[in-house]
Amino acid sequence: MAGRALSLYLGRMARQTRSNDWGFPRWRGYGSTRETEQVRLCDRHGCSDPGDRPAPKSPNSRDRWYFCERHASEYNRNWNYFEGLTAEEAAAREADERRDAGGFQDAGYYGWGGPGDGSRGRDEIRALDLLEVATDASFDEIKSAYRRLAKVNHPDVTPGDEEAAKRFQAIQAAYEVLRKAEERRSTLSP
Repeated sequence: MAGRALSLYLGRMARQTRSNDWGFPRWRGYGSTRETEQVRLCDRHGCSDPGDRPAPKSPNSRDRWYFCERHASEYNRNWNYFEGLTAEEAAAREADERRDAGGFQDAGYYGWGGPGDGSRGRDEIRALDLLEVATDASFDEIKSAYRRLAKVNHPDVTPGDEEAAKRFQAIQAAYEVLRKAEERRSTLSP
């Protein structure tokens, strides 16, 4: 009887598997296993590095090679995107891609100095618009724009023109906002 109980106990122990959980909280991600993870090797003959950089096998194919970084750069060195296309097809594809990517190129003008970088407040942006200068203009450009607009709209130059007087006051207020902001920046910077 003891031999049978021992064999049952050993049979249960043999069927048990180790748990991936080590209590709470779980120490592994959901869906993770203990098995080794398959790593795809570089498709270049004789290379044993991981192939984690996909490259197309031909210009109009969904099939991919998977190279390591060194072999991917070697492969791309002589890559011709328009290979196999006629001159008209290549020109049409290039025109389509330039059209689709045109928004990114236009946005590139603003770079890091645009209104979204947090360097200028809402009042400063309005003042820059009123002075007709770009959002990334230097203070010298702002000063010259102020002088140019002030000369055109000054009450001595246009006597009796109410609209010009209002524009002159707005231009002065915009310049003051920008001048004070520039002073704050110069005192904060070392």
